[in-house]
Formats: sequence, C-alpha cells, structure tokens
Amino acid sequence: MTVLPTKLDTKGPDYTAHRATALARIAELETEHAKALAGGGEKYVTRHRKRGKLPARERIELLVDPDTPFLELSPLAAWGSDYAVGASLVTGIGVVEGVECLITANDPTVRGGASNPWTLKKALRANEIAFANRLPVISLVESGGADLPSQKEIFIPGGALFRDLTRLSAAGIPTVAVVFGNSTAGGAYVPGMSDHTVMIKERSKVFLGGPPLVKMATGEESDDESLGGAEMHARTSGLADHFAVDEHDAIRQARRIVARLNRRKAHTDPGPAEPPKYDEDELLGIVPGDLKAPFDPLEVIARLVDGSDFDAFKPLYGPSLATGWARLHGYPVGILANAQGVLFSEESQKAAQFIQLANQRDIPLLFLHNTTGYMVGKEYEQGGIIKHGAMMINAVANSKVPHLSVLMGASYGAGHYGMCGRAYDPRFLFAWPSSKSAVMGPQQLAGVLSIVARASAAAKGQPYDDEADAGLRAMVEQQIEAESLPMFLSGRLYDDGVIDPRDTRTVLGMCLSAIHTAPVEGARGGFGVFRM
Repeated sequence: MTVLPTKLDTKGPDYTAHRATALARIAELETEHAKALAGGGEKYVTRHRKRGKLPARERIELLVDPDTPFLELSPLAAWGSDYAVGASLVTGIGVVEGVECLITANDPTVRGGASNPWTLKKALRANEIAFANRLPVISLVESGGADLPSQKEIFIPGGALFRDLTRLSAAGIPTVAVVFGNSTAGGAYVPGMSDHTVMIKERSKVFLGGPPLVKMATGEESDDESLGGAEMHARTSGLADHFAVDEHDAIRQARRIVARLNRRKAHTDPGPAEPPKYDEDELLGIVPGDLKAPFDPLEVIARLVDGSDFDAFKPLYGPSLATGWARLHGYPVGILANAQGVLFSEESQKAAQFIQLANQRDIPLLFLHNTTGYMVGKEYEQGGIIKHGAMMINAVANSKVPHLSVLMGASYGAGHYGMCGRAYDPRFLFAWPSSKSAVMGPQQLAGVLSIVARASAAAKGQPYDDEADAGLRAMVEQQIEAESLPMFLSGRLYDDGVIDPRDTRTVLGMCLSAIHTAPVEGARGGFGVFRM
C-alpha cells in the first residue's frame, strides 16, 4: 500500500497550539484581503453604483460560468505601499463558456481605475500566466490611464502591456476587451490591440486624447461621443466589433465571443478524483508557529493528494527532502517537500535526479517549501555542497515541465532558489500565512552583521560598543522579520497570493487544470553541465 499513514495527534497540545496560531494569522490575512474587496471605499462604490455601473468583481461574477470558482491572483498587490491594496486591478482565472480564461478587471472605484506601478506589475504577471498556460485573456476595461504623479515609474515599462497583447494574439491566444467606461490615452490601445472588442452605448469612451487635450493640441472643439463614443467606434472608426446596450449585454456578448473561439484543451479532463483520506482542516495544526521547529511534510502531502496515495522516491536517501509521485485532482504530479529544513548534498543530488525523471515523463512538479537553505560548515564544503546545490538549481532552472510552488514554512537563501522560488519562473507560486522568506533568518542575518562589524573594529584596533551592537542587532532582526512575512512579499508580487492552507488542494487543482490547457512537455537533455 502506498497510502500515507498519519501520526498527527489532533487532540494533542502541539496540534492545538499550531492551529490557534494558524487561525490568528488567517484572520489577519482576511482583514487585509477585505481592504482589496472594499475597493476605493463605501463612498466611491456608492457613487459608482448610482451611475448604474457594476463593481469590478460583480462584472467578473456575471462573466464566469454559474457555480464555478474564480481563482483571484495577487489580491494583496501594493500592500505596504502608498497605494491601495489590490492596486486598483482584479486579476484571476475563471471558466467562461467552459473555457478557462485569464480575466483582468480595472477597479474604477480606486482613483478612477488609474494604473500605478503596482497595477502595472500585477497586469504584467497576469499576462505571463496567460502566455505560459495559453489562456484566453478577457480585459474588463474602465480606467483613466496612468496615475500621472507616478508616470515616471509607469511610462517606459508600461509599453510591455501592449506588446503582450500583440504577442498573445500572434501565439494564437485570443484576447477580448470589454470597455465599460473610459479607456483613454495609452489605455485606448487595450481595445485597439485586442482580437475582439465590445463597447457599451453611451458608456464606453475610447480615445488617445480627450476633448480637453484635443483642444490644447489642435484647437479643435469636440465632445466625448463624437471623439470616442461606442456608437462612433461601432459605426465610423470600426474599433468596436460589438455594440452593447448596457453592461449586462456587454458581458453576454463577451461570453458568446468565448463560446465561438473553438478552444480545446491540450489534455483531456482527468475525470473525478478520490479525495484525500484525511481532513484538509487538519492542515492548520501541522506547521508550528515557530519555524525553527521541524514538521513532517508527508502529513501535508497526505491531505493534498488524491486518496493520500504517494509513491516515495529514494525515501532512505537524503531524507530531509521528500520526493515522490502522486495525483492531484486527477493530474499526475511529482512532489518535492522539505522535511527538516536543511538541504545536504544527498538531498540536492536526489532532487536533480527526480527533476530529470519528471521531465522524461512530462509530469508537472510541485515544490512544498520549508527550507533554511543548503548546509554550511567545513565538513559540508569539503563534501561538495556548493556543486551539489548548484546541480539541484541547474535542474530546476532548466526543467521544462510546469512548476508549482507553495511556501509552507521557511524559504531562505539558495534553498528558495533550489525549490523553485519566484526567480525560477514557477507557473504559480502561493504562500501560507505561516511562511517566511528572506536571504536568511533574522537572527542569523543580524548575527553575521555583528560579527563582521566586530572584526572590522578589531582590525582597526578600535574598541567595540557592545551596547550599540545589541541595539543594531535588535533593529536588523525586526526589519528582516517584517520583510520576510508573506503579506509584505505578496504586496511586492513575489507570490501569486497568500492562501488559507485548507484551500491548497482546490487552488492547486485549478492551477493544474489551467496548466493543462497548454502542452506539458519536459526537457530532453539540455540541463547544462552537472558538476560531479
């Protein structure tokens, strides 16, 4: 039997303490998510509704098929910055007429839907996901363009948005724009560069320069409708492919466009899958509040994979990294999960071989992070930890099968890279509220700075101020702790969202389904030179 057993004591004090910590962190997360859901606040949402307009998320809800989930991406974008949480843009994956699509929607209740630097980063990440997984893109547009005070951070890189639309189209990935209001200046190119464009009577306004700018530039008198209204674009300029009478009609027409795309998934539906043998709610009691304490990742795997069925690979070799094969919502996956945190030479070599096998079999890889990095020390340096760690990173970097990453606990140093952190282009990366990620742990980093400063003072023959050192260490530890927390990192789009651990199986299942819209093909060689 390959069904994983469980040793989790759900009545014990450790489980109870871990669960209480997890619930507290989830409550904090929900508070931050609520800020994104609130948009520009009650005043501006009410004003928006009085104009007969729907909020961004309600537009999405009407667009996607009834009773199907919407996987929102990067909801905490801009957290901790001067801009609103969510960055005035909603992005995610939803099913429209049976077709998985990447959906973006401007939130006009936040500064008129204007784009700030985090809006741009979020939109570009959404386009990456659409391109890698060959997902049609539906843009629900209502934006006044760039947030002008921050134009210096938007103008140059912002051109990539329009580049992406043309490249998606050139790759045969459909793009649809539904214009609910203003789409001005650079924003006019979103409907202009999309394959299909829907505009709404007396609502849509699409022009490179509005009446005031035209007056300033040319002296010409004009009005919104004659310059860029939906009827003009439908009858005269030809920019509008479809003319809708209201928002509901526009969404209906967008759904019909998708229904006629003749889209087929690269892989057939895997069919019904057996749920895990153990309750997903128990995931809350596995990860300790103090990440210095190890936990068994097999307990996590047992609550994620189909039937809790897991075929381990090299279980007795390099045991601080669990590797093996399973299915998740019917899709085959290879799993790498950190057990005790530290990666040694054996774990690194084992991982490289396992990644090669997954590429030979065209099987996606799931990385479950809880690592403090590669082992340091004279014995391990002499044993080749650098070249073995490099071997694992080489394998991850050159693997061609889709990668999914979930940060459960610690994800520090080069271990974050070896386990396919953001810089290594996982198709999707999510974090649990319990996770932390940085160059190293706060205490270690502060200690290293202290040692270096003390050595520098000794070399100069100067006395060392121990009191100042203690203050410096405390300050550095506090800074690194704050900057390693998941909401801070998610605000900078270093993940695709911080999720409730209990939702992990559902989230991964939706991602795997999206991934299989495109062909899944592994590398056949091409891993570069492995130093032996």
